[in-house]
Amino acid sequence: MRRLCLPFAISLSLLSAASVAAPPSPDLIAKGKILATAADCGACHTSPHQGAPMAGGVAISSPMGSIYASNITPSLSEGIGQYSEADFARAVRQGINKQGQHLYPAMPYPSYAKISDDDIHALYAYFMHGVAPVDVAPTHTALPFPFSIRSSMAVWNLMFAGDKPWTPTPGASAEVNRGDYLVNALAHCDTCHTPRNVLMGQQNDRALSGGSLGSWYAPNITPDPQSGIGNWSATELAQYLKTGHVAGKAQAAGPMAEAVEHSLQYLSDSDIQAMVAYLRQIPAVSNGAVMPRDSYGAPSETEQQVRGQSGTADAGWAVFSGSCANCHQPDGQGNARYPSLFHNTATGAENPDNLVSAILYGVHRTVNGEGISMPAFGPDADFTTRLSDRQIADVSNYVLKNYGNPQLTVTEARVKTLREGGDTPLLVRLTRPAVLGSAVGVVLLLGVMGVWIRNRRQHARKP
Repeated sequence: MRRLCLPFAISLSLLSAASVAAPPSPDLIAKGKILATAADCGACHTSPHQGAPMAGGVAISSPMGSIYASNITPSLSEGIGQYSEADFARAVRQGINKQGQHLYPAMPYPSYAKISDDDIHALYAYFMHGVAPVDVAPTHTALPFPFSIRSSMAVWNLMFAGDKPWTPTPGASAEVNRGDYLVNALAHCDTCHTPRNVLMGQQNDRALSGGSLGSWYAPNITPDPQSGIGNWSATELAQYLKTGHVAGKAQAAGPMAEAVEHSLQYLSDSDIQAMVAYLRQIPAVSNGAVMPRDSYGAPSETEQQVRGQSGTADAGWAVFSGSCANCHQPDGQGNARYPSLFHNTATGAENPDNLVSAILYGVHRTVNGEGISMPAFGPDADFTTRLSDRQIADVSNYVLKNYGNPQLTVTEARVKTLREGGDTPLLVRLTRPAVLGSAVGVVLLLGVMGVWIRNRRQHARKP
């Protein structure tokens, strides 16, 4: 009997091992690829300069310094090849890698915490079996003290990172719930479009009402008719998400152009429509705007009227005439490739940061294989076209006065700040030597608050 049982047991063990080692189905890998695209993983983890897919190394600018994206290929030596599915889920949802180190929230794990178990499983299958391993170590992130202390993120996570999976809203349609999941989990729109407090946590009571992204500004995307997208039709919103452009309203630049190029243009029409349906029914939040930002301005003949009149032109006109009018047209109406300067959210917004940054850094996105580009006039421009902070302030004010929101004014100092990456948050200013003692006090206070929050959560879980 034992002679019969032993071969049977060995065969059963081999079959079980083969079952465990069997690769996932092509359908599951394909699903994971779609999810990774919706989550925009490639925008950060794939270098735009012919980098290997998901091999990392992209420098993500932050107020604390550059954070370099990690290698998330299945490389055993440099990537995530040794991660179990549980390790992978912990990194994606909690921001803690296999070695137990905390990741910085440049990785949007507070939003990814809402990703479902089924989608985590599909993502894991894709990254382990649908991505080629790359045995190259990306640049190591080395933030200055005290941000170099990764363990301090544990306190921040207790205060600002959610730990609950996404759940559908009772009574909402399947389409709206799908849009909710995409906007707030996979596509992590809230990461950019929600304002942040002094500790850089999201102000969720003003969700999706706009937030600073350093040099750029992610606008209000709630359905408020003046401050947000309340005057956009569903068709216009869907077109913008898919292409990054709606004539007479807006064009995507900066981080939004990256989202369109690497992620949104590849989503199914039904998913895009679900996102639109969700955004159109969330609570409207007003930022105090008196007019929709795409309703300012009209064609202006100022450029043509001033041309040739010596001694009468202001400095902004001179820059506009020499650097802008050829593409955007002297009257600001634009053409088939370059947008109108009036009825444009960049020139009619409640702050001028996106206008200034478009001039500084240009506009670049590729949609459906077609490159859309506006040249940069800031640090990346060649010597013959580069503009100074004063010149950019002058031309910005000329554009605002003649085509956009005339109530706005751009200063040379503001251009300098945006050229340097934007405003420095209070949390970062506290780390400067003159106030380092205060910063230590803040960290201690955060520790006390973290313990209090943890104890409160534990108490709430008790029956």
